[in-house]
Amino acid sequence: MQSPSLPGPAIQGHGQPENDDRRYVGFLISDVARMMRATFDRRVRRIGLTRAQWQVLNLLHRRPGASQTELAEMLEVERATAGRMVDRLEKKSWVERRADATDRRINRLFLTADAMAIQSEMRRIGENLLDDAMVGLTDDERDVLADMMERVKTQLQTMAPRNGNGAALALRAVA
Repeated sequence: MQSPSLPGPAIQGHGQPENDDRRYVGFLISDVARMMRATFDRRVRRIGLTRAQWQVLNLLHRRPGASQTELAEMLEVERATAGRMVDRLEKKSWVERRADATDRRINRLFLTADAMAIQSEMRRIGENLLDDAMVGLTDDERDVLADMMERVKTQLQTMAPRNGNGAALALRAVA
């Protein structure tokens, strides 16, 4: 039986888990996400991208016009860190800053045409990775998995605090 105060599988007998940890869904989700990111990192390294770069490009593709503060919240980093990332991407001509129409103190971030081409290649790499990772699943199983993960994601979004907390914004920002 699982202790209400501790996450994870229950312990039985001589410290042995009742269920193999690999079957505990929290560990599975974490392990799969980590392994997918690591594999994606290796594959996009061939086109000269680091994890930080592909994460920023992906977020700005999904949220064109985000401010640097919003980007920092989505990345879960400090604003200065996000600013340095944007500076480097701007020097590569992958990101451009545009003044906000109503508040000139805010810069909105957009991908350039060069970055959109890179984003296209990243998408192709991502689709191939997903196909490789899910080769053992039928199309119906893939659909069921996607539906279940979407429901879990939606539930987690409803649980996020609504007090302006950056992490909560990050959860909702890329939905």
